Amino acid sequence: MFGINKKLITILFGLLALAFAVGAILLFTPQAGQQARGKPVLWVNGKAVYELDLLRLQGNDPLYAANPQGLLKTLVDTHFLEQVILTEALKQDAARVRVGSAEVRKELDRIKEQFGLKEKKAYEQFLNQVGYTDAQLRGEIKTQLQIQKRLDQVRNAAKPTPEEVRFYFEVHRENYKGEARVRARQIVVDEKKLAEELAAKAKAGEDFATLAKAHSKVGAEQGGALGAAPGESEPKPVTRVVFPEKVAEAVFALKGPGLVGPLEAGGRYYLVKVEAYLPAKTPSFEEVKEQVEKDTLEAKGNGALEAYLEEIRKKAQVRLAEETGYAYKNPAVATVNGKEILLAQVLQPVFSNQQTAALIQQGLGELAVQFFLPQTLESLIDREILVEAAKKSGKPFVGNKDQVAQAYLLYQTQDVTATEEEARRFYAENPALFTVPASAEVVGVVFKAEAKAKAFREAALRGGDLQALAKAQEGTVTEYGTVNPNQLPAVLDRLVFKVKENFPQGPLGEVSEVVKLEDGSFTVLLIKNRQAEVLKPYAQVAEEARQGVVNRRRQEKAQALIQELRKGAKVENRLGQVLAELTPKTEEKPQEAPKQETPAKP
Repeated sequence: MFGINKKLITILFGLLALAFAVGAILLFTPQAGQQARGKPVLWVNGKAVYELDLLRLQGNDPLYAANPQGLLKTLVDTHFLEQVILTEALKQDAARVRVGSAEVRKELDRIKEQFGLKEKKAYEQFLNQVGYTDAQLRGEIKTQLQIQKRLDQVRNAAKPTPEEVRFYFEVHRENYKGEARVRARQIVVDEKKLAEELAAKAKAGEDFATLAKAHSKVGAEQGGALGAAPGESEPKPVTRVVFPEKVAEAVFALKGPGLVGPLEAGGRYYLVKVEAYLPAKTPSFEEVKEQVEKDTLEAKGNGALEAYLEEIRKKAQVRLAEETGYAYKNPAVATVNGKEILLAQVLQPVFSNQQTAALIQQGLGELAVQFFLPQTLESLIDREILVEAAKKSGKPFVGNKDQVAQAYLLYQTQDVTATEEEARRFYAENPALFTVPASAEVVGVVFKAEAKAKAFREAALRGGDLQALAKAQEGTVTEYGTVNPNQLPAVLDRLVFKVKENFPQGPLGEVSEVVKLEDGSFTVLLIKNRQAEVLKPYAQVAEEARQGVVNRRRQEKAQALIQELRKGAKVENRLGQVLAELTPKTEEKPQEAPKQETPAKP
């Protein structure tokens, strides 16, 4: 329900990173004189932020590119200025952090390397282009290094206790569950006929390791033993990643010892003898203690960083100039047990959402506001309630608010299980989740003239070098690779996956009819390795089906828990009222009284 929220950090470094965009050094406090920076727009802890500083930042903000008006303009302004305020407060707090000239020089050298500014002339042109001196740029680099060091200090000071580490493992136990593994040997050869002969010999009882030593193109010295180190010949447990995908599916579908293949993958043929299947298991705390400690440390650091940023923003004294081109409105839009949620807190995740930005750029900003703002506020209300419940539980949850809310739900729903009957029913009701989609290797050749496309098709059916055949008819070759339904353009997708019968077969694969495209060009498709859609047998996906039931039931239980907590919480949602108050009032012209017709004189 709640993802780990990294947006708070993105606010800062998303803006600060702009400092090094070629041709667009956008900084809050350039060292230029006051006259060149215009009038002060706002003050943060008594320090002015000037008009030109904001215009530079605004010019690189995609939300302003769509020229928002009315309520949307107020919301965009508020979101923008809130980021400016937070960043300025952070810069001021980090100013006492020591950064040496050698550190600044090293970072400047990295920037020069990144943007090809090694030559003195290129560097000077760059500085001139963005309106900065070398000293000013070094000053800004120092500021950013100070900020990074300050944030590192906050993170590093947050050390989890042994109790927190153990509880983190208890809550997130599923994250440490290992993959299923097999102990197996394989034979890899280039010829299908040889692979079939070796498979017959293995089935007849010949020693698989001896066959592998004599014929395998991979691991012959180890007798085909997977996972074996050089000089060893006994297989070690391995996961799916050591096999091509198609081979892995067949190997792990066995769920036990057996012989798989030969199967073709990547132009080679695989024969695998599985000696043992080792199902996935959840390790003990001691087995994964080191990783759990790292994860808990990171989570606690996230919480400390979030709390630090909230604190410096809360303490920041902000004053706006009386006349500016910006509207900054940040009232409370909701309260949860007396704790306020401010408008800017809701705008941050909404305007950081790429979908919102895209809608605004398409002129649909009001729609984005109507849809995303209420939805986001409800999530923040739920989060606040869950974080409060987590604190009241007395359990040592760690992390930022999103992480704590998610962990609380995981903890409260960890007793959910599923029966075999429920898993089978889930499998039957959700076949799409367990279906391997149809696939094919596709190459398209496009021609400007239909006659040339037809000539290419005839030649392709006879065979030859694809590139040469296409070039002879002035065709352009596009290799789509292995695709599934709905991944190709609609016309081509129908050709590959909707046509019931295969196309004529040639040395280069199936060759489609000539098809006219929407742009007036003509295309011919070459298709290889068609694979029909396959529903995996239940035995192969039983664990996935069981987990599907568990996930669904945990989600249902989590939603019920949230609703129960809401009943006991004092929640006031004022978003609708606030938005109405912030919406500019349009002056309506008074309606004229209808004119009465003068009766005609008799």
